Formats: sequence, structure tokens, C-alpha cells
Amino acid sequence: MARALPGGRVERSAYDALLADVLAAIDEGGPWDGVLLDIHGAMLVERLDDAEAHLAAAVREAVGPAALIAAAMDLHGSVSRAFVESVDLPTCYRTAPHVDEEETRARAARLLARCLTDGTRPVRAWARVPVVLPGEKTSTRDEPARSIYASLADGRRPVGVLETALWVGYAWADEPRTAAAVVSVGTDEAAVQAEVDRVARAWFDARGEFEFCCETGDLAWAVDRALTSDRRPFFVSDTGDNPTAGGSGDVATTLASLLADRSVTEGRHQVVWSALVDPDGVAAAHAAGVGASFDEVVGGCYGWPARIRLQGKVLRCTEGEIDSAVIAVGSLCVVLTSGRIPFHAMSDYAAVGVDPSTVDVFVDKIGYLEPDLHEHAEGWVMALTDGPVDQRIERLPFDRVRDPLYPLTPVPHDWSPEAVVIRS
Repeated sequence: MARALPGGRVERSAYDALLADVLAAIDEGGPWDGVLLDIHGAMLVERLDDAEAHLAAAVREAVGPAALIAAAMDLHGSVSRAFVESVDLPTCYRTAPHVDEEETRARAARLLARCLTDGTRPVRAWARVPVVLPGEKTSTRDEPARSIYASLADGRRPVGVLETALWVGYAWADEPRTAAAVVSVGTDEAAVQAEVDRVARAWFDARGEFEFCCETGDLAWAVDRALTSDRRPFFVSDTGDNPTAGGSGDVATTLASLLADRSVTEGRHQVVWSALVDPDGVAAAHAAGVGASFDEVVGGCYGWPARIRLQGKVLRCTEGEIDSAVIAVGSLCVVLTSGRIPFHAMSDYAAVGVDPSTVDVFVDKIGYLEPDLHEHAEGWVMALTDGPVDQRIERLPFDRVRDPLYPLTPVPHDWSPEAVVIRS
């Protein structure tokens, strides 16, 4: 098992080493009846397109053609035909935000065990859907994603279908496989093909209905909404550098705007911005100590071009696997961290020394709010900000995606799914 926050490409040497470990374990423990892969589905690796297909093909070669391979995945993966040719029983989450991770793993394991027990050699169908959308437009809290994913529920499966999965795709990968995809597996070839056609058509037909999951606008608008609202706490999603979407965490352009806004730094509301990865800044704060002045240039430690001068007072310092420092600039608190971490729960703020109950406005590097924040938020808007995972994907320079692909390139209105049947 290896796990990391998404962000940039995996070094090829690291991938090769991890794959070697997997293959060594397979060789040592075999022969195998079945294998369950617990993977994300959108890994980018240096000098390698479609890393999951490469991984699955290597596992398939190692275990042989008779073994069944299942996979439990994130719905934000990009699933190619090559991947499905190696994996008999792929499935993915049905919720975003993801509250069914363990349920999906268990479902994949049960499906694998059932097929092994019954001696079932499943047939599967796959279809690429020429649509790619950021996750913040496809939350299953909202329509149309909510109803489409609800239609995949276990109790709604047609006869002859064991499982159907829909992958939204990963919107910030410039790869030929980037797109939504549908896979259905079962015992009846016609049934799985019809189910793929149904779901793929539903997703494609709804492509123009997907909207951001809350009100959106530029940063100045979002901050003004937060400060003038009487709802507390109020959350502003700083979407362009969301670390769990692949943001680098070192983008300081939002911070520059907040520092330049006197209504933020000298206002009557307590504002917290989280978080900027800057190991040197954290080290400087720890060296200075709580209560000391802070004056450092921060941001861009991973290469984002904009760096800014941050002047304030060291309010908190914490040590752990990832160290942190909170710098107070008037009524604004800036959270610096030594490594990339998401702030997904109120306890994450407490962990860096910020009492959430004292905060009026949270400006957080996040997209849609995770369940705990969503529960606590009395107000919420998303700021469409700059960063590696800019939600405005039409502005990004894609060169290698396969055309057509909505909304990047026109797709014929008469498009129809072309489900490919693959037999185990």
C-alpha cells in the first residue's frame, strides 16, 4: 500500500519500485484465485500514459488468465478500455463527497468472492463518454449526478447485471484517456451492454445541466459575500489550489489578495486562510517563537511563480508529522504548513491551534465542502481562483486529450455510446 495526496506526477522510479513490490508479493503468495486492487484511477506517472492500465496489465500477467481481478476505485478516475481488458470486476464510489469508500471496497470484495464461489466468468462492457467535468460540478448531493448515481444502486440492477460503475474522469489530466466512462459486468452480455448504453447516454444527455454545487464568482465577490453576510461561520472555497484535487498547495495569489484587502486584515470579522505549504516559512516561525514578529517571503515552494511577503505575528506553532504555524495579520490568520494537508473538518483547524468557534470566515483550499464542514457551514460560496486545479477547465491548455470532449471541444449532438464487450 502506498498513499499520497494527489499533486503532480509520480516519479517513474517510485512507481517502478512500488510495482516491483506488488509483483514480488504476487509471486511469493501465489497461485491466486483472485486479486482485489484498491486504487484511485487517475494516477499520473512520468513518461507513462494510463498508469492504472499499465499496473493492471502487469498484475494480470503475474496472476495469469484464470484468476479474477477486481478493483475498488474513486469515481474521479479515468478508466480506459485497456484497463478494463485486464480487470474483470471494476467498480467505484457512488458518492461525491466520498462517504462510501469502505462500502465500495466491501462491495468489490463481495463481488469477487461471489464470482469465485459460483465459478462465474463475468462478461463486461465499457464505453467512453466524451465529457469531462470538474468534481465541483458533479457532486452527488445535487442533480443531475444524484439521480444518475442513484440509478446504479444494488436494488436497481437489471437481471444479468452484477455491477455497474460510472467514472466522472479526472478533469486536470492532459491524457488521451481523460473522459467519463461506464463499465457494467454480469452474466448476460446483452444486459450489461444495454446498461452501459443507458448510463452513458444519461450522463451525456445531462452534460449541459451540470452546475457548480454552490454560488460561484471571483475571489473579491466571494470575500465580500462572506464579510457582509450575517451567517456564521461562512466558508469560501479557494478552489484553484485544492490539494485533494491535485493542487500543489503553494499558490499564494489568494493570500496576496486577502492581505491587500483592509476589510479582511483590519475588519471586525476573524478570518482564517488555510493553508499554504512553505517549509521554510514554518521553520522561521518556529525559530522565532510564538508572539514574535514574522517577516518572510512565502509561496511557490513547488514552483508556482507568485511569491509574496508575509508580515505579521506568530500566533501558534505546532509540531507533528507535518509542522504548522499560524501567522496573525490583524484580523486575518494565515496557516502555513511544512507539507500539503487538506482542511476537511473543524478538528483540522483545532489541530493547528485555531479555535474554530472564534472564526467568522474560513477561506479554505478546497472544492465542495466535505461532510463535517458542510454540516457546520451557515454560509458557503466558491471562489474561482487561479491554481493547478483551476475549475475553469476551458481556460487550460489541453494538447493530448482525445477529441471530441465536452466542454473542451464540440461533440456532435447525435453522439451515441459504443459499448465494447469484453469477456473474461
